Amino acid sequence: MNGAESLVRTLLASGVDTCFVNPGTSEMHFVAALDRVGGMRCVLGLFEGVVSGAADGYARVTGRPAATLFHCGPGLANALANLHNARRAQSPIVNIVGDQATHHRPLDAPLTADTEGWARPVSGFVRTAAEAARVGAEAAAAVAAARTPPGQIATLILPADTAWTEGGVVAAPVPVPPAQAADPFAIVQAASVLRRGEETLILLGGAALRAEPLALAHRISVATGAALLAPMSNARIERGQGRVPVERVFYPVDAAVKQLARFRHVILVGASEPVAFFGYPGKPGRLLAPGCTLHVLARPEQDLHGALAALADDLGAKPVAAPDPGPRPEPARGAVGPEAVAQTLAALMPEGTVIVDESISFGRGFFRGTAAAPPHEWLQIVGGAIGAGLPLATGAAVGAPGRRVIGLQADGSAMYTLQALWTQARERLDVTTILLSNRRYAILLHELANVGANPGRTALDMLDLSNPDLDWVALAGGMGVEAARAADMESLADLLAASCRRPGPFLIELAI
Repeated sequence: MNGAESLVRTLLASGVDTCFVNPGTSEMHFVAALDRVGGMRCVLGLFEGVVSGAADGYARVTGRPAATLFHCGPGLANALANLHNARRAQSPIVNIVGDQATHHRPLDAPLTADTEGWARPVSGFVRTAAEAARVGAEAAAAVAAARTPPGQIATLILPADTAWTEGGVVAAPVPVPPAQAADPFAIVQAASVLRRGEETLILLGGAALRAEPLALAHRISVATGAALLAPMSNARIERGQGRVPVERVFYPVDAAVKQLARFRHVILVGASEPVAFFGYPGKPGRLLAPGCTLHVLARPEQDLHGALAALADDLGAKPVAAPDPGPRPEPARGAVGPEAVAQTLAALMPEGTVIVDESISFGRGFFRGTAAAPPHEWLQIVGGAIGAGLPLATGAAVGAPGRRVIGLQADGSAMYTLQALWTQARERLDVTTILLSNRRYAILLHELANVGANPGRTALDMLDLSNPDLDWVALAGGMGVEAARAADMESLADLLAASCRRPGPFLIELAI
């Protein structure tokens, strides 16, 4: 058994049975081992940014790591933007990065790079295998590191000779530590703050945004009058009919400052202090009012569900029903607008849908407008690096077979990773992409005003995606994905409903 085969067998033994790949020469022995060892689903991406984003989407819906396979340092570098997003989302991922053979590395061949140096900023665990006999043990350690709460990226660098050399040893899974219990004093302190009756916000992040922890937080809110919010961007929120709705901190600085101004205390549950996305002239970076006190109930790596349950018990907060969002709406009619799109989405999405939101500026109201939809999950770009939406949807569909994934996708950011459509077609994934086509980087037009710039023709041309116009029906068709255009809300509703009834991917280009 060579090192590559021991790697595949160890990953499978450790519960990793899906690998998103973009291999090269250094990984050929890993690729060959996949023919000898059954059980690993391999999903090909045409660009490493698709591979890393898909692994992120898979991890978010399954709670388990997939492996990725990259070719040397430059292949990893191509994946870094979406690995940054995955790190911010606390997604468990095991990166396998091929590298120059150990005896070839001193020759400084063209693909030789500081692979460890590129891996460290996005990884909680980085290791280079030194010999074939150690590959299995290093892989088991990498999987355990990725799965350690709240989830992190583990990168294992595999020099080519450690893959082809005989002497590989399959390693047993390494035990994964459970989430730590919250500090009992933090629970007592939070209860004391809530009993004062002062304006208090409970800010929920990470695993606290699942249905059961949200129900506990709602009990606490009803019992104490505390408000509930989530951060602006979140890895996964469980929401819809029968679940507790939670609003998010606003993106615009002025709106967020106004939203948070009344709070004298903020209790953090798997979240960090809310801050502005960027620094702006004359605007604060911290969004909380001066004098507001932060309290940490539980950190992201701790048992957030258990902490909320203990706090609810301490307060004697009784179970209560989730607020009624009202009836599910009917599809909107007439002209296209943000509220109309959200209404139609709420009306037509199937129960259990996974929404992947990279709608940027046009879609800021989609979240609030879909509260009365059937139970579903909402995924966002937590790290702010655009180009994640199409890959996230791809990985989510791999991880949640039988459920419809709907991507709310801005056109400019979709161009970063449109290769993901090819993977959706190849794998026959149940993804509907609503491509929001305004032919410009609209978010940056807002940012020009926010930073006080006075743009002229040259600056505005840099934010314009026309000349030539992007033809998304043609682009999708070239990737093997059926596509059509919607000019109004009636045609959007018809296409969305039809796509949810049929298997496989579909793209709707919506002019906005």
